[in-house]
Amino acid sequence: MTKEEANENTLQAREELAGHYKSIINLLGEDADREGLLKTPERVAKAMQFLTKGYNEDPAAVLRGAMFKEEDYKQMVIVKDIDFFSLCEHHMLPFFGKAHVAYIPKKYITGLSKIPRVVDIFARRLQIQERLTMQIKDCIQQTLDPLGVMVVIEAQHMCMQMRGVEKQNSLTTTSDFTGFFQQAKTREEFMNLIKHNL
Repeated sequence: MTKEEANENTLQAREELAGHYKSIINLLGEDADREGLLKTPERVAKAMQFLTKGYNEDPAAVLRGAMFKEEDYKQMVIVKDIDFFSLCEHHMLPFFGKAHVAYIPKKYITGLSKIPRVVDIFARRLQIQERLTMQIKDCIQQTLDPLGVMVVIEAQHMCMQMRGVEKQNSLTTTSDFTGFFQQAKTREEFMNLIKHNL
């Protein structure tokens, strides 16, 4: 697909989304034709396309775009405090927080900025925190083939704060790991290095 075709598809999808959002506004009891709401359907459609743009991006390609043969480095590489924003697939309300990612190279390393990009690509989809954690881990493991990967995510969920149980200070933490991180000592080292956040 050419860039022009992709842009045309994006605009067509945006127009359809805007039509649906106009109907939603009316169904909620508002008047979608009043002045303050006239452009809201298009604005929301644009916002949703941005918040879900991860569907159109390939996180493995991002990592492969900056893969380098490592210099016999077999220690932990950690990128922590990666801010992310996502949408819960159950209520389409935001959840957000920080991701902490570590890997132990075997043959390849990747550019440090690529790890946050991988987090963003998976976060910019309709998600649940558990799957987000696993997808980041699996992508790094499968693409770089390191000796191990560990991902810890801590997040606040607006579906718990704005509705439902309405617990304002709740924090959800998930983790997943492979390889050398299956050893308790290695996991403990990683957790100690990020514990000021947890």
